Parts: sequence; structure tokens; C-alpha cells
Amino acid sequence: MKKLVCTLLLSITYISYSQIPSVDLKTLDGSIINTIEFDNDNNPIIISFWATWCKPCKQELENIQEVYDDWREETNVKLIAISIDDARNTSKIKPLVNAKGWEYEVYQDSNREFATKMGVNPIPHTFLLNGDKKIVWDHVTYSDGDEEELYEKILEILE
Repeated sequence: MKKLVCTLLLSITYISYSQIPSVDLKTLDGSIINTIEFDNDNNPIIISFWATWCKPCKQELENIQEVYDDWREETNVKLIAISIDDARNTSKIKPLVNAKGWEYEVYQDSNREFATKMGVNPIPHTFLLNGDKKIVWDHVTYSDGDEEELYEKILEILE
């Protein structure tokens, strides 16, 4: 009976890890990428939804940028930043990313199709995907230090 319960719980946990939906997004240079193409050679991926007008979003991405090189070296994690700026503000994205020196992959979800399918509201909303590209953790809003919890979650999925 114990074995059956453990197997059932593991199955439920496995099923609850969902994969990201297939949506076309724009790159900063105007080409199109489908979210199914997100890849990090079976290593963790962070997906962060943000906007140029969202102060906590920018703070989160700035704070992660400070430790991102170390994170990549230690865990091979990749961060993908998805801007949900509407068409009126998309011209602000690339200059902001360049000014901040963010080394992330940055895509535009101007019609919020990807954000809607991911259940994003409000932002910032951060997802952690394991090596199989399944969502294993997500977090809404941002306070200084939240990136430390994110890093701990990255380490947990690598164990």
C-alpha cells in the first residue's frame, strides 16, 4: 500500500510539471522564434516576464545580472526575459536592454499571448524550467533578495 501511495504521489507531481506552450515571439531584431525552440542543452532555464514600465521587473533583472555570470558558470542556467510591453512601448525595449547591459535572451510578447497562456498576471512573474523544459517553480512579484530563493531552486533541480 505504501508503495502504491508513493507511486501515485510521484505520478501526480510529475503530471503537475507542465511544459511551456508553443507561441511565436519577436526577437529584438524583429525575427520570429517559437517558444518551443527555447533550449539550454538540458540545463535549467529561467523565464522572466517583465515590462519597461515595471520598476520591480527591472530591479529583479538588474539584481540577477550582477550574479548571472556566476550562476551560469556554476549551474549552466539561462535566463530568457519576455517583455510584455505593448506596441506603443516596444521601441523602448532594445535601448533599455543595451543600456543595462543585460546578457539575457530578450523577446517581445506585445500581444501577451505567451503571458496569457502561462497565466502571467501581475508582473514580474518568473518561471524556472528544469532540463526537460518543464515548469518546476514560479514566483510572482519581486523584493530584494528574491533572486537568492531562485538560485536555491536552481540548485535543488540540479541535485
